[in-house]
Amino acid sequence: MKKLLVTRPLLTLIAAATLALPGAPLNAQVNLPALGDSVSQDLDVGTERRLGDQVMRQIRIDPDYVLDPLLQEYLDGIWDPLVKAARKLGQIGDETQSRFAWEPFLVRDKSVNAFALPGGFVGTHLGLISMTVSRDELASVLAHELSHITQRHIARRIAGDSKNSMVAVAGLLLGVLAATRGNIDMANAGIVGGQAAATQLSLNFSRDMEREADRVGFNVLVEAGFAGSGMVSMFERMEQAYHLMDNGAYPYLRSHPLTSERIGDARTRLALEPFSRPQGLAEHALMAARARALQDPRVEAWKVLENYDAGARNIKDSNGYEQLGARYAAALSSIKLRNFDRAETTLRSTEVTLQLLKPSAPEMAAASRLLTYLRAELAEARGRPMEGIAALDTLKGEKSRPMLLQRVGLALAAGPAETAGPQLREAADALQTHVSLEPSDALAWHELSLVWEKLGQPLRAVRAQAETHAAAGDLNGAIDRLRSGLRQSRSRDADQVEASVIDARLRTLVYERQAILGEMYKGRYIPPDVELPN
Repeated sequence: MKKLLVTRPLLTLIAAATLALPGAPLNAQVNLPALGDSVSQDLDVGTERRLGDQVMRQIRIDPDYVLDPLLQEYLDGIWDPLVKAARKLGQIGDETQSRFAWEPFLVRDKSVNAFALPGGFVGTHLGLISMTVSRDELASVLAHELSHITQRHIARRIAGDSKNSMVAVAGLLLGVLAATRGNIDMANAGIVGGQAAATQLSLNFSRDMEREADRVGFNVLVEAGFAGSGMVSMFERMEQAYHLMDNGAYPYLRSHPLTSERIGDARTRLALEPFSRPQGLAEHALMAARARALQDPRVEAWKVLENYDAGARNIKDSNGYEQLGARYAAALSSIKLRNFDRAETTLRSTEVTLQLLKPSAPEMAAASRLLTYLRAELAEARGRPMEGIAALDTLKGEKSRPMLLQRVGLALAAGPAETAGPQLREAADALQTHVSLEPSDALAWHELSLVWEKLGQPLRAVRAQAETHAAAGDLNGAIDRLRSGLRQSRSRDADQVEASVIDARLRTLVYERQAILGEMYKGRYIPPDVELPN
């Protein structure tokens, strides 16, 4: 599957975000003042969402913003029941339900961390997923972070100082996120830049808020059908690992400090619930292994994981799920290292290990599906797309987002349009239908741009590139690409229908950018070419 190409890493953008603080011009030529819309003491839902959107515009264009369809699907499959449970329990009102994003996202980082942002966004490091042993443990962390959102803890932390400007707050939030990822210099730039208006703000919550998120999160966890033991076991393993290896790999415990009181409260709540056995262990072992292989894209890290399965025979794990995960991570690492024969051998041993585990029929089906996708991924990487298509065909008409994007990747790997025309046109039709229903899917737009390029449709490719930027929140980049498309449309043989679509879309995005700027700089004239601050 092709990787979405993004630029301007988050840690370099923090400095830019904090430069747009009070007293710093948005654009040197127009010399606009800094953001004037302050965060009031009663931070309303709409303002909080706009603040979250502003931070997410920076995060989505970071190369460490993970767009892996399988991991995102797995994360969504845990997150969505939690949101529904919170709604059922009355923790999400009509206004927050409709205005907040309720969007989980993945961050390529091997540290154990997760964090909530204003407006209903929750980030999860791949390192957190890779260290969990069940979906219930991962769900317990997401339920806790969800509860910070539903209880408006973020707004309550921000709203205490009416001097905090939106840009100052956004800059500081990005600075705090940088600190959790080990970049102290950039974090200091974000925090110091905010000056007195933002120095008291952080993503750390008070002890009362942490206890409330534990209590509310536990109820959400159980209501959503997950085992309450997941929260207790997650607390216990994180505390033990933190004390044994306090090397900065657990930023989650710095922003969410565990205490004996919190762990004891979780155990007490668990004792009041009926016993529930963890489910989906095979599927989770594979997804945790995938996160482990993708959290560190260095060749050295992949070589370590590639050899990890050799030691899996010696791992004393009665249920064998650790061996299953070790072999999956080894196979995926071999694919990344282009050691295809070794990847094939390891994948076969992974399939055998799954059979020996003898999970329930639903668990077997879910885990076998993931191994089928890994086989298709191997086929794509080694230039054998028809083998990958044949593997996916065994899933009998599945119509998921991972299926769509994996098939597109195989079509792109099938060769030039002269030989792969039917597959490419089928991919274009499927993607066009998908993005019409899900216009915010940046990865799908990116894949569509590659398909149109291969099919010799340059204007459609440029428009899809623009939509990729727009879906990621980069309106400046989207407008630039659309303007490039208009220049290309002046040629005699250009598709004039597509040119008119590009022109209409350009007008829409320019208007949207002006509306955002108008909201940021109330009462000021803003020339049409002024860009959003990065």
